[in-house]
This record gives sequence, structure tokens and C-alpha cells, in this order.
Amino acid sequence: MPHTLQTVLDDLGDPGAAACVVRDGEVVDEAVTGTRDGSRPWTTDTLVLTYSCAKPLAALTVLTAVRDGALGLDQRVAELWPAYAAHGKGGTTVRHVLSHQAGLPAFPEAAADVAYDDREALTALLADAAPVHEPGAACAEHALTYGHLCDQLVRRATGEGLAERFARVAGEHGWDLHLRVAGADLDRVADVVALDPTWPAAYVDDPRWAPAMTRPAGLLDPAELNRERWRTTAFPAVSLHASARGLATFYGHLADGTVSGLLGRALHEEYVAPQVTGHDLLLDREVTWTLGFQVDADEIGMGGAGGSAGWWSFRGGYAAAYVTRGLGTHDRSEAVWELLES
Repeated sequence: MPHTLQTVLDDLGDPGAAACVVRDGEVVDEAVTGTRDGSRPWTTDTLVLTYSCAKPLAALTVLTAVRDGALGLDQRVAELWPAYAAHGKGGTTVRHVLSHQAGLPAFPEAAADVAYDDREALTALLADAAPVHEPGAACAEHALTYGHLCDQLVRRATGEGLAERFARVAGEHGWDLHLRVAGADLDRVADVVALDPTWPAAYVDDPRWAPAMTRPAGLLDPAELNRERWRTTAFPAVSLHASARGLATFYGHLADGTVSGLLGRALHEEYVAPQVTGHDLLLDREVTWTLGFQVDADEIGMGGAGGSAGWWSFRGGYAAAYVTRGLGTHDRSEAVWELLES
């Protein structure tokens, strides 16, 4: 029996997941499996936490402010946010932030005692933080800090929160993507569960990842992540709740001219172009970062802790997404990728 998207999902043993493929602006394949919460069946409009799949959307929101002339890509962050110049960060540019070159891959140690929804306290800690490298001299994924840095840029430049600005853009383009879940959508959100026996020890016990993923506390804990408090908090580095169709639609629009029309051609080219290639100090591997995405010869996209991912395939000419409530490794999204590329 030939493999299909549905048979691949059925074979994964996932407690709840979905995959979607978009080509030429149309959904050409879609599959769901499992349940939202152990009882309610997963449907095509089910939302689930996708962690760092959020980062390209946070970057896009900053770029809409660049488009409007409210800030510049090579403008120094401290021109908008004077306190940010502390401890050698005065030369940090907006471009450095968006391409993970700002040198702040983790919140300071004090953030371990700060509530994850205390935006002002976490932002103040970033302003007073010392970078782990000279801004622009290296790259290290800004695992949890990325969204607060982007949010502060948008707030300082426009007076509007990043999640609110993104919600307006997403609504205008029909993207079922949410950096903060509205009350009317809460019933669609699936509960996450630890699927892999190494969750969250693979992060908590790793000397590289622990500082980046455990400050502030709670963001690896399924019990906390399933609370309305988290779902209604804007934490734009990792708080994306998405349907597979919504994420695949976004990547389709990334390639079909829709996002280019939103940003303008030159800024869209900046968005998707390689900005830095090198050994990422957090990921501990060679990476090419754009302004928000990872890119290689095969695809442009972004995955998130837990296993979800979205991408545009250069070879296949399609957009796809896989989203899951089972927190584990990326072997499942890789299985979907391998089917679609075969």
C-alpha cells in the first residue's frame, strides 16, 4: 500500500497531530490524527502550541514597522530603547536581533524567578543583560528572548504590542495563527503532552539549553502550557498556537507574492535572504539564518521545540506544515518531509 499523508500520520503514534500541504494557493493534501485532549477528535481547525515556529512571524511583524518607516533594519536598538545600550550592547542593530546575532540567547539568571507573563520585568532584564558575544560577531538562536526583543522594537517604534499588530496582519491574510489566543478560540486549542521520555530532560539537563529554555520557568511544563494563563499570554518567541492549515497557508503566501506585497519587494528579499551563516552557539551546528527563518538548499522554514514545523520546499514548490500536541523530537515532521519530497 503506497504511503499517503494520512497513512504517515496514522503510523506515527502521535496522540494528536495534523499536516497540510499547499500548492499554488490551494490546499492539496491534509490529514489529521488523534485527539485534542484524549477525547475530542482533532479537526483541521485545531490549534496547538508550536514553540519557535513563532519566530518568523515575530520578525515579519517587526518588518511591517520597517516598511512603515517607523524603524530601520540597520538602526541601533538603543536609539529606540536607550537602556538597551548597557554592557556593550550599544552597537546592536535591528538586523542583529532579527538574525539571532544580538548575543542574548538566554534571559539572565534572575529571570528564573520572574513570572513568564511579567513582560516589563523580563524586558528590563534584557536591557541590563551582558551579551555572550559582541553583537554581530556570532550567532546563537535567541530561544526565548527573541520575541521580547522584537516586541520591544515594535512597541518603541509604533506604540503597539507585537502580538496585537501580528493579529491584525494575520486576520487580513486569513492565517489561522495566534501569538496570543483570543477567548473565542480557546476551545480549539489542543492540550500538549510529553510524548518522548526525554521531555523535558533533554533541555533541562543540557548545559547549553537549560539557561535558554528554563528562564523564566514553566515553558517546558505541559501542565502550565495547557493553562488559559499561558495560552492568553503573548510570549512571541514561542507562543504561536497554529493549525497546520494556517501555518502551511503562511508559507504558501511567503512564496506566491502575498508576503512580498505586504512588505514590498526589497524588504521581502531581505526577509528571506541569508543574513549570517556559521556555527550557532546554542544549536551547536552550522546554520544559515535569514531575518527569522532557517534556510538551506532544500527549504526555508522553522521548527519548534516539541516537534512542529513549517516550511517552503524549493525543489518541490510546495508549502507544508506539521503540528503536534505530542512533545518530542522532530522525527515526525521529518517523516512528513520525506514523504513529500519522495
